[in-house]
Amino acid sequence: MARIYLLDDHPVVRTGLHALLENAGHTILGEAEDITQALADLKRLEPDVLVLDMHLDGRSGLEVLAELQRRQGLTKVVVLSMSDRKYDVTESLRRGAAAYVLKTAPGAELLAAIDAVVQGRRHLGAHLTDIALQGFTGDAQPDAPLAPRERQILAMVASGLSSAAIGKELHLSPKTVDTYRSRLMARLELADLPALVRWAVREKLIEL
Repeated sequence: MARIYLLDDHPVVRTGLHALLENAGHTILGEAEDITQALADLKRLEPDVLVLDMHLDGRSGLEVLAELQRRQGLTKVVVLSMSDRKYDVTESLRRGAAAYVLKTAPGAELLAAIDAVVQGRRHLGAHLTDIALQGFTGDAQPDAPLAPRERQILAMVASGLSSAAIGKELHLSPKTVDTYRSRLMARLELADLPALVRWAVREKLIEL
């Protein structure tokens, strides 16, 4: 049986996972909703398996995977997410996730994924296998790449410019800028401005 840590920003999800995994004989070493806290706990506890949500209150589970890759520890990561986007699945695997399970899957699939990674194997459902193959045969970018104008507007928003200021510079109405921003943030699953800023820095659209 595995020693498991849970990182998910929804308490009700963690409660359900806790019950499911303990009933299957696993031990829950700890849990968190915050990436910073989780990374500190993971260094201290060194669990066998981390069950990781992909979208964490404006931050990305990819940050956790990147840090665990840097540490080169022994903790295996099972991503448990609502997202089946090609970018999320492919990038998770690129950054060291051993399994990817959708939250819509039955509990038995999560248990199978944990058993697989503990034994040194990977686990993907059939639907996700197809998505991952598509991602690895091309670039791991969002499913529909952003147009130059879209990237420009997001960079300006992340830099702190108002819709009025952006509209004046790009010869657009403030309402059009607002529409761009809302649509793009929803498409990229960015919850708020801090999340957008982190995304823009990661994509090298701006520098802090």
